[in-house]
Order: sequence, then C-alpha cells, then structure tokens
Amino acid sequence: MNDPIRVLIADDHPLFREGVVHSLSGKMDIAVIGQADTSEEALRLARELLPDVILLDIAMPVRGGLAIASEIAVACPATKIVMLTVSEHEDDLLSAFKAGARGYVLKGVSARELANIISTVADGEVYVTPALAAGLLVEMTRGRPYNPLIQLTDREQEILQLVAKGLTNRQIGERLHLAEKTIKHYMTNVLGKLHVHSRLEAAMLIARHGRRDSAG
Repeated sequence: MNDPIRVLIADDHPLFREGVVHSLSGKMDIAVIGQADTSEEALRLARELLPDVILLDIAMPVRGGLAIASEIAVACPATKIVMLTVSEHEDDLLSAFKAGARGYVLKGVSARELANIISTVADGEVYVTPALAAGLLVEMTRGRPYNPLIQLTDREQEILQLVAKGLTNRQIGERLHLAEKTIKHYMTNVLGKLHVHSRLEAAMLIARHGRRDSAG
C-alpha cells in the first residue's frame, strides 16, 4: 500500500478550512498534516512539514497567497501547490502558475473532485478548473507561438539552463548553493510541466524555444 498524500491546508476562513479537512478525512490515500490561517504560517508549516501538496487560498492575510506561493515553490520544490480560491480572474490564474502553482481550483468543488485533483497534481500533472482552462490557453498563446517554458518558475528555468550546459545535479547544486536532492526535486517538476521524460528532451526545448520571455 502506498503512503498517503500528505496535505497542508491554508485558508483564513476557519469554517471553510475545517470543511475541507472533514471532506478529506475519509480518504484513505490522503492525510491532512497541518492547517494555516495566514500566508506566513503557510510558509512556515510548508518548510517544517514538507507536504506533498498544499491547498492555498489566494486571499490570505499578511502578504496573500500568490506572494507566498512563489516562496513556497523556492523553499519546498517537492511540494505541489494548488490554489483553492473563489477568484475567476485570468490575471490571478496566470500569476498563480507563474508563481509555481500546479493546480488552480475554484471553491465549490465537490469533496470527491478535490480528492481526485490532489491525487492528479501529486502524480505530477497540472490541473485547472475546466471553465477557466480555455481562457488560460488563449492568454498563453495569444499573438505568439506557444512556448512551453512559460510554465516554469524563474528558479526552474535557471536550473534547466544549467542542465542544457551539461551540468550534473551536483554541479548545479554547488553553483546555486542548494542540496543535490533539491535540484533533483526541481528537475522532477520541470520534466512534469514540460511533459518530457528526460533531461535531454528538456534541454532540447531550451535550445528550441530559448528563454520563456523571449518568445514574443
């Protein structure tokens, strides 16, 4: 039997947060390991607990979910971030993925759907609420050829650039002052986002598309 997916829930509304905890409590393959009601607490618990998945609201007190998502993505590259929000704004959706989120889910989703989404994201896939997915694709490809590198965070892009130069995980870690295991986690995320199976394929995308901000 596989270990359950370890989930951290961050939302400043206690009633909603407890509802999510309750809805997931009966799932044998999911274990809620912590709760946070501010963005700063979400970052602290993410660093301490290293969850597999964090459910993060956008409208969090102090600095907001989007700002803290980027910090969690850097500090905990193995943690998959899922924004669980009421916001249907395309700007928030795009900002969430640029910050490192792997999922964007609207509140109101059923307990069964949420559990399935958590499993999907934990397995390395990306999820967007279907009603918003079409708008995201249009926005990402508007007026220019699609560049898959746009999905990568700044740190992931930096690491992939070094991979393309032939550096090993250990060499990249030494250059960026990160543990070799951390670099491995980043590369797992990169391969999943780009839907490729090897470092070579990922490096070829860098050669083909250049930096993500040069696609326009």
